[in-house]
Amino acid sequence: MKKTKIFIAAFLLFGCACFAQVSKQDEKKAFDILKESSRLLAYHGDYSATISLVIEKPNKPKENLQYKIFERTEKKIMTIVQLFPEADKGVGYLRQDDNIWSYDPISRKFSHTSIKEALGDSDVKLDDVNQSEKDWEKDYSIESFSQGTLGKLPVDIITVRAKTTSPTYPKVTYYLRQDVALVLKEEDYSGSDRLMRTVLMPRYSKIPSGYVPTQILMRDELNKGENTQQVISELSFDKLPDTIFTKAYLEGLN
Repeated sequence: MKKTKIFIAAFLLFGCACFAQVSKQDEKKAFDILKESSRLLAYHGDYSATISLVIEKPNKPKENLQYKIFERTEKKIMTIVQLFPEADKGVGYLRQDDNIWSYDPISRKFSHTSIKEALGDSDVKLDDVNQSEKDWEKDYSIESFSQGTLGKLPVDIITVRAKTTSPTYPKVTYYLRQDVALVLKEEDYSGSDRLMRTVLMPRYSKIPSGYVPTQILMRDELNKGENTQQVISELSFDKLPDTIFTKAYLEGLN
């Protein structure tokens, strides 16, 4: 009987820990850190960049993909054009707010798609290259907030859970530097809390308008051995012509 009581007490204690809510103070602090992380990135307004992907899969040769991205972040408009390999050159994506189309240059047809679609056969989603500022408080709730270390660096560890269907993953844990609120590691989970993907951002470049993660490593946690490395180059923050963000622009490339 005594052992039963101890077991019940331990179960209740564990249950309380599982469902404990983050305090209002910690919730505000966590959201402030996430918003500061977004603010520190250089992507505000118009920009263009080349994104090179190296895809590794067990028992397969490495695959190289390359894309050109154009975005106007405050308007939530974006155009992506595939540059390599040659066989897929001209494949494109167009975002206009919540509407996203993929373009097939062979059939010359557009079809509706999702921000959650992957680029080619990589672990990179359209949402990963989209730099429009997140509406943190609208789309997420704070599930946990703590501090720890990643390697030797002190980090804030923030877990968010999606409140809307907009986010690609229902649950995400971010590891952010405490001295400068840059994300160093991200863990993406399913709705059942299964780890789907791990993202590492080991290299940032500092430019006048902010920080850019120039190297990103993505590990598929469901298919062991599958990894994608993303390298960003040829960054420009010059004003882009409105015509780039149209279907006619993609159609005119081929």
